[in-house]
Amino acid sequence: MRVSPLRGHAHPDGVRAEAPPAGPAPHLGEESLRILVGTEGDSLLLMDINTTETEASEPWDYVLVADRCTQRNPRQVQRQQQFLEELERKGFCYKAREDQEKVFFGIRADNRVFDRYRRLLMEPEATAPRGELAGPTSIPATTRIRIVNFVLNSKMAAGDTLQDLVKDGVFEAGFPLHKGEEDLKKKWARWRNMFQQQPIGDIRNYFGEKVALYFAWLGWYTYMLVPAAVVGLIIFLSGFAHFEASQIREICEAHDVYMCPRGDHNPRYQRLSETCAFAKLTHLFDNEGTVLFAMFMALWATVFLELWKRERARVVLQWDLYGWDEDQEEMALGLIACPDYQPRLHQHSYMRSTVILLLSLLMICLMIGMAHVLVIYRVLAAALFSSAFPFLGEQVTTAVVVTGALVHYVSILVMTKINKYVALKLCDFGERRAPLSPSLATGGKIQEKPRTFSERESKFTIKFFTLQFFAHFSSLIYIAFILGRINGNPGKSVRLAGLWKLEECHLSGCMMDLFVQMAIIMGLKQTLSNCMEYLGPWLAHKCRSMRATSQDPELRHWQRNYRLNPVNTFSLFGEFMEMMIQYGFTTVFVAAFPLAPLLALFSNLAEIRLDAIKMVRLQRRLVPRKAKDIGTWLLVLEIIGMLAVIANGMVIAFTSEFIPRVVYKYRYGPCRQGAHPAVDCLTGYVNHSLSVFYTKDFQNPVEIEGSENVTECRYRDYGAAQNSNFTEQSWFLLAIRLAFLILFEHVALCVKLIAAWFVPDVRQSVKNEVLKKKHQRLGEAGLPGPGVGPGPESRSTRDSGPRAQTWSGPRAGQEAKTQSCCHHHHPPQPWLCVCVGGL
Repeated sequence: MRVSPLRGHAHPDGVRAEAPPAGPAPHLGEESLRILVGTEGDSLLLMDINTTETEASEPWDYVLVADRCTQRNPRQVQRQQQFLEELERKGFCYKAREDQEKVFFGIRADNRVFDRYRRLLMEPEATAPRGELAGPTSIPATTRIRIVNFVLNSKMAAGDTLQDLVKDGVFEAGFPLHKGEEDLKKKWARWRNMFQQQPIGDIRNYFGEKVALYFAWLGWYTYMLVPAAVVGLIIFLSGFAHFEASQIREICEAHDVYMCPRGDHNPRYQRLSETCAFAKLTHLFDNEGTVLFAMFMALWATVFLELWKRERARVVLQWDLYGWDEDQEEMALGLIACPDYQPRLHQHSYMRSTVILLLSLLMICLMIGMAHVLVIYRVLAAALFSSAFPFLGEQVTTAVVVTGALVHYVSILVMTKINKYVALKLCDFGERRAPLSPSLATGGKIQEKPRTFSERESKFTIKFFTLQFFAHFSSLIYIAFILGRINGNPGKSVRLAGLWKLEECHLSGCMMDLFVQMAIIMGLKQTLSNCMEYLGPWLAHKCRSMRATSQDPELRHWQRNYRLNPVNTFSLFGEFMEMMIQYGFTTVFVAAFPLAPLLALFSNLAEIRLDAIKMVRLQRRLVPRKAKDIGTWLLVLEIIGMLAVIANGMVIAFTSEFIPRVVYKYRYGPCRQGAHPAVDCLTGYVNHSLSVFYTKDFQNPVEIEGSENVTECRYRDYGAAQNSNFTEQSWFLLAIRLAFLILFEHVALCVKLIAAWFVPDVRQSVKNEVLKKKHQRLGEAGLPGPGVGPGPESRSTRDSGPRAQTWSGPRAGQEAKTQSCCHHHHPPQPWLCVCVGGL
């Protein structure tokens, strides 16, 4: 490349250019295109760019953007030129255009780069997808972008990658161009197509297999939510049929039963009948169908995963990626980027793993501490609301629960940022991967890098999800299993710092608190988060699109792509993480919130179109990535399924009223000697489940409103009236709870294992198709049948077939040895050549 200062005139579109000087072209069949990049005043740098004759018809694979102020810095210009010259030596050509603010560099790789990629992998690529302009060798646009992106982000001779140059301000951004997306806009990225099937094949052809598998999984998940949502809605609505049950009727008619004061705010005795409405609401999700629904969801989670594995195998087989090897792909890209590339070895350090484990446990303790902060907030908020807002009256508890859920949601947003940063740091600390030998690409230094990007992503996924799980579910765990169980008795309450009384469950039970917490958090996650996820990029894109654009079609296309919202490696990762957290809410505490699958179904119908519109219309094009599954996310789904069995079993055993009702029905109720059609077996259950406390035992009984007329009050527990100690009945109930938990978990896990065995991971038709392809490949290789040897005709036919290759370098030596082995065999066996050569 020749660089010389010239003076020129500004092009009407902001591109300064001069015609090439007269003289012979530097290469036969090529022309020299000179594009000027402005510097201070009229002094311009002239860059000779070699382009092929088909430049006008071939698209640019990538665009780099630099701010014009960097062109006034000689050091920055020099680093730009070194980077572009290195790309030229690797078989790339580029073209520079500029407007009033930015300088754009179009990057295109020579087809020889992709031919080498095909030779390295020894398999032809599919034809170009519909809507894309294909090169002479019909390389798919996704493959072109993937290879170009890999080379740009590899170490150059100067030791810089594109990421390093962007970080130092040499370039502002780099991205592949949107082109040929009109078909996806019409068929997919529109709200009117919400209930239509997704064009997974077209998505794969445009965004690559990784994105296509995400949308295939999301579509399958949404489809499978339909039966779960229907069953959950039936369980919820069935509670309306039991509003006349004896336990609800007893609560609504208990006008002479007083409940003990629950807090220091507005201390007074409250009639049990005042909780009638909450008792009915609680019975909608805490009824006899709760156990069946929890068992159903455990089975549903297993069937969903097994059917997804079958669907994935079918889709991947259609894409000819069933036997695709990620390590082979990584090494092929590495050899294209640097001839001296050496694969990185697998390594493991027990010391680093121990340190990472301890740091992760420290962060988990911090997440649990956040739940305790929420507890402190609710205690202080109860005291504040009762004094500052006296008009709330008995609704102080409800206000505290609602605001506590809002505070928890805000803390989730904050901790998400912190968790991502911590997870990245843990990955950086735990990764020390060195190549087999220092190469030119690393400047002779041993680099601390992950072996592959997917390996780093997998480790980051596990760490980030673990932290996010505790951030989202710590408060739910506290409400479900701790709230109201460490408060003591009404006469001797546990106090925070000796001043504030700890919060207790709602009068209708802790299931009400858990239901409200889940409803608020999940509702906000599905509505507010989706709105912000769409409105933020939409407003940002609208603001940037108000700037003037060039009249030149090519430069205008580059400008429009630049003004789209930037993407990064976490763009698709964030979508997956959002769905994993939603899947956790849908399964882990579903026994307390049977409407969770229904909310998730409605949310996913909108989420699919939101993500489609963002990717096609509002964001820059994602760099395509090859994949044959959803990776570590499948393991995350399986872990969530196991946690769901444990959590739902514990909710039914220790939080729900299901076990106390069953024990009363068969041991203490009127049906303990046998059922009677005319008798409700739960008659008297409410009185049986409330303990008695004598008001004279309060430390300051006079301060409680109405104390002169009340001699005893009731509270939810099974304590003795004299000293509030546990009775024999309470210990028996605890034993039944533990027995049920063990039985429920074992039965649910057995059902999951049987379902996993009953539904094969891969369809038999897929297995048979793979078997036929293996047999066909062996047949094409020319392996003889028993006692039959291929003749000269078959040998010549095979050697001239499409799989005949011309090797160079080390492969050539191997081929020569193979041919020598073949021709010295008596009699000559061509099939031996093919077999040994294929090794």
